[in-house]
Amino acid sequence: MNTHRDTHHHIGHDRATGSDLAMAQLLELDAEVLASYLAELTDLLAELTGPAPDRILDLGSGPGTGSLALARQFPAAHVTAVDISPQMLHRLHKQAAAHGVADRISTLEANLDEPWTRIGEGGPYDLIWAAAFLHHVADPARTFTRAFEHLRPGGLIAVTEMAFFPLFLPEDIGIGRPGIEARLHAATNTQPPHEWTGELTDAGFTLEERRPFEIRLDRAQAGASLNAYARTCLAKLRSHAAGALAADDLAALDALLDEARPYSIARRGDLSVRTTRTTWIARRS
Repeated sequence: MNTHRDTHHHIGHDRATGSDLAMAQLLELDAEVLASYLAELTDLLAELTGPAPDRILDLGSGPGTGSLALARQFPAAHVTAVDISPQMLHRLHKQAAAHGVADRISTLEANLDEPWTRIGEGGPYDLIWAAAFLHHVADPARTFTRAFEHLRPGGLIAVTEMAFFPLFLPEDIGIGRPGIEARLHAATNTQPPHEWTGELTDAGFTLEERRPFEIRLDRAQAGASLNAYARTCLAKLRSHAAGALAADDLAALDALLDEARPYSIARRGDLSVRTTRTTWIARRS
């Protein structure tokens, strides 16, 4: 995350810091709870790729949730996962081994703002994936140009961004004033959503799909990790809310996040997941 005023898109891949473990756990919970969305997205890619891809590049892979989803969808493909954080890549190695795909996922520690010499050694790629990441690079236009250069003719790039952090709570949570989650989001999500259509076409790509995914999951659909996911997301937003919310709202949030309190997120049965993610799928002609 950059600041408490810019959190709407940041279940993403921050540069290597001491918080890498917490971010990795958040990303893994995100993939577990939103597994049906990931499957829908990779199914769409399978429909559009034509021949199944042999070489896939995952930009800003984090702990590898996208790499694993792609390896499942395309069982003959090799995935090169690139991230700046060695901690994230170490976790990816462990996850790939646990899922039996370590032989099909390789990792590369690299800064995408620097020359792509080593990245290019694994190409040209048939599919490039960048999920909640490209807003972190110093020059997105340059990154799109490099992606175009490292994609084979006919290959696809899939770029995904989050419109806003997931919502989980009912309007009235039983403590404080109703509508606390809406106020939390209004206070922390102050930047406009990212829009990559222009950058993609300027880099030479032909846009094939701009697909919003409206994600609405009840407790049964979200699964057993819903409470942990909700608590982790709300705790991240709470860390950016000091000075942006009234004192009573901050107190209510703290009560939600305290596992010993009766209204704690950890023990609530009234949670759901509501969020929107947009994927741009473009082809190198």
